[in-house]
Amino acid sequence: MAANGVPTPKSPLARIVTQKQQNGISHGDGGKTVKAQTIDELHSLQKKKSAPTTPLDGAQGAFAALSDDERQKQQLKSISASLASLTRETGPKLVKGDPAKAQPGARVAHHHHVEAPTISVSDSSLKFTHVLYNLSPGELYEQAIKYEKGSFITSTGALATLSGAKTGRSPRDKRVVCDDTTKDELWWGKGSPNIEMDEQTFLVNRERAVDYLNSLDKVFVNDQFLNWDPKNRIKVRIVSARAYHSLFMHNMCIRPTPEELENFGTPDFTIYNAGQFPCNRFTHYMTSSTSIDLNLARREMVILGTQYAGEMKKGLFSVMHYLMPKRQILSLHSGCNMGKDGDVALFFGLSGTGKTTLSTDNNRYLIGDDEHCWSDAGVSNIEGGCYAKCIDLSKEKEPEIWNAIKFGTVLENVVFDEHDREVDYADKSVTENTRAAYPIEFIPNAKIPCVGPHPKNVILLACDAFGVLPPVSKLTMAQTMYHFISGYTALVAGTEDGIKEPTATFSACFGAAFIMLHPTKYAAMLAEKMQKHGATGWLVNTGWSGGSYGYGSRIKLPYTRKIIDAIHSGSLLNATFEKTEVFGLEIPTEVEGVPSEILRPENTWSDKKAYKDTLLKLGGLFKNNFETFTNYKIGTDNKLTEEILAAGPQF
Repeated sequence: MAANGVPTPKSPLARIVTQKQQNGISHGDGGKTVKAQTIDELHSLQKKKSAPTTPLDGAQGAFAALSDDERQKQQLKSISASLASLTRETGPKLVKGDPAKAQPGARVAHHHHVEAPTISVSDSSLKFTHVLYNLSPGELYEQAIKYEKGSFITSTGALATLSGAKTGRSPRDKRVVCDDTTKDELWWGKGSPNIEMDEQTFLVNRERAVDYLNSLDKVFVNDQFLNWDPKNRIKVRIVSARAYHSLFMHNMCIRPTPEELENFGTPDFTIYNAGQFPCNRFTHYMTSSTSIDLNLARREMVILGTQYAGEMKKGLFSVMHYLMPKRQILSLHSGCNMGKDGDVALFFGLSGTGKTTLSTDNNRYLIGDDEHCWSDAGVSNIEGGCYAKCIDLSKEKEPEIWNAIKFGTVLENVVFDEHDREVDYADKSVTENTRAAYPIEFIPNAKIPCVGPHPKNVILLACDAFGVLPPVSKLTMAQTMYHFISGYTALVAGTEDGIKEPTATFSACFGAAFIMLHPTKYAAMLAEKMQKHGATGWLVNTGWSGGSYGYGSRIKLPYTRKIIDAIHSGSLLNATFEKTEVFGLEIPTEVEGVPSEILRPENTWSDKKAYKDTLLKLGGLFKNNFETFTNYKIGTDNKLTEEILAAGPQF
């Protein structure tokens, strides 16, 4: 301070200068300006170039020696062959990359393409189709947000999108080509999900789909795998028009490494998803403007008139239900988890039975939530992701699914706040069938790779709204087959209108909509594998106790979890069992942590006559349903067939 009392101004602090390193890089804030003269040039510096990964035909050994141009040429040739028109004998002229980023004149100068057709020249031969190949989630987000109406990023980073007019599968519009092979192999007729079409009609629809895709400026192409068992995995190619569909399949199929893509080669199965474009309703076999067509001989699937992504997932599941049994591998519509000691459990159950909830267990590894194969090596997940219902989803009830809804996840048809983008999972304004599709590694305790040893327990789940099935029963082999073929649950129809009468639902093999062969063939394979590997069958009722819906109450989830824990640990095998009437089920007299009185259903009913009447009613529904399967022989002789029939309700 100066003598006159006026503060002396402080000298400015010396600037800290970081010395240049030997490589000439400065760490201070006084670096040189960038060389870019325009924003576009600056953006070009922002993105690091990455080498493309390309599937090749029979040139695996020479892959490293290929130039980038040759590698791209191989890839485009393969994709062009997939998109070849049947009448014009050649595929479209393809270039790689987003057409919005292409420079004028650059498309012809810098890209390879297949030769133009020499016959039946049309205007389609004058244009290029851009291929967006195996894009990353980030790239697909950009495509969806820019070009697809109804695509938004939610508060947790998930991509919310709309599937259009169809918000669920269209099973009545699904067709399978009936040819000389499939007419004898597949399950046709009463109860079957397989509705026939002929080869000619399939080709008409295929041409319509391919022509639509070729008319677009760009298409998305995914090359991926099905089945985590490396010996039995299937190579699939999905050609689609929407970024949403490409991201969905990126999540649901198994994602190849760059090295695996190098050797991908020709796909084993191809999907042409032209869902924005309708089929011609005047075409033979068509009943609406929607058609989902499978041709097992050509290994192709065509989608017209529906943008619901689940059609692709379940279509491929149907294909696996056909291909895997040919290799003596059982395909299963089930959840699967594994304990820390390597004990594997399969969970079968229709919608609302708790299959996803019970197979997702903090104390066990998740192998998969929906689709599996059981081979001589053990079990393997078919998929690379999970497709969870998210109506009424909450962090408290299902924290694993809640936390998996983040960047990379597709949210279908959900409602969210316009400003903060918080999703309202209770809102059914678009549909009740809201869904989340995410890679399986988004579940913290997922087992990667998704394979495990042979199952120790096979758990059949039923939500019995009639309230007469016990909370848990140990099944004989014949009973396991009977209940597996039946695929029972009971739902409450029309509760909003006050209707309290439960409705029985039967779906063969707990997935009749997707099976291709007769249910008894899958049942025979399941029996053979369970006997060979010593697996135990269990029937677990997650439904009502003390009366039917409207009178009794639903069995508490903590009790069901205690039952499942006792199955996993093996302690339930050592329990004392009693036999029930009508269904002849073996039920334990006690389970740790579960009130003993609820284990025997009649104990919980105050009206014993009502209990008996309801039990006989349900038994009759089982008998009526099973009549469809009584004329089929299971195994090499009729012995197992007779045992299975005897394992049903007796009265």
